[in-house]
Amino acid sequence: MTKRRLGGSRGRALRHRIEYVFLRAVAGFCAIVPEVLADRAGAALGWVVARVGRPRWEVVREHLQTAFPEAGERWRRDIGRRCYAHLGAEAVALFRLAGMGRAQVRERTRVTGLGVVESAVRQGRGVIILSAHLGNWEIGGSALVARGFPLDVVVARQRNELFDRHLTRSRERLGFGIIPRNEGRRGVLAALKAGRLAGILGDQDARRAGVFVDFFGRPASTARGPAVLALRSDALIVTLFAVRLPGWKPRYHVHLEALEGTAATGRAARVAAITQAYTTRIEEYVRRYPDQYFWLHKRWKTPPPGDGATERRAAGV
Repeated sequence: MTKRRLGGSRGRALRHRIEYVFLRAVAGFCAIVPEVLADRAGAALGWVVARVGRPRWEVVREHLQTAFPEAGERWRRDIGRRCYAHLGAEAVALFRLAGMGRAQVRERTRVTGLGVVESAVRQGRGVIILSAHLGNWEIGGSALVARGFPLDVVVARQRNELFDRHLTRSRERLGFGIIPRNEGRRGVLAALKAGRLAGILGDQDARRAGVFVDFFGRPASTARGPAVLALRSDALIVTLFAVRLPGWKPRYHVHLEALEGTAATGRAARVAAITQAYTTRIEEYVRRYPDQYFWLHKRWKTPPPGDGATERRAAGV
């Protein structure tokens, strides 16, 4: 190992430790101050970031233009700023969630559609809980666990290993089972076979490995994994959206809805139809709660095959 690489490794480790100490300090502060005060402080910080630092603001602006071309620029700018404020408040909610018991989670969540999960479980059928970066997906999953449903979730590893271990411990303390993303297929099938629910986020760009489906009128590369696993295991796909309710106190309405079957024939067609169905449902909820969606993610990053103009723009040509 060269001195340069060694120095880079040490510098990265030091940076990660500083980040971790800072995050733990913020988490400790959020835990000791009154919930409403911490929540409003997080929202205020997000609002300031939207006006001052504005990280990925151009991505947010472009995505809102694509999704809501009929809306005025002023409306889109307001939704963008409210998106940052929402992220600030929900970051605080996640810090506080790590210290909550199941009774506290139940108190903060109202769930509709729980019957579809209960019915599938009684029949011995596997259930894939499919969510999106809308509202607060971690609290949505916690609402199920707090009501006695065993849930294993597919998660991406964080670059900061210290924070990654802390996040894993927090999730496990809440009752989640953890499936690393690189073991997703095997882990989900094992969870379903063991009678546990399997949770997946289904609204991220899947690069060239994805199937292209319509999202706000534009082709979006979407992971085919949820559809493939549902077909392989005969599991029921149930969408979950934990939407923040109006009011000073952080409270959430968790919506659970079963995904209808498809009349498509052939494996590829069925995978595409299922993927389109849940992507359409995600879009429906995003249209209802646009300020609660994570617009900072480059959802249309991967151009569809043959779209030369889009490919050139993606490459910066």
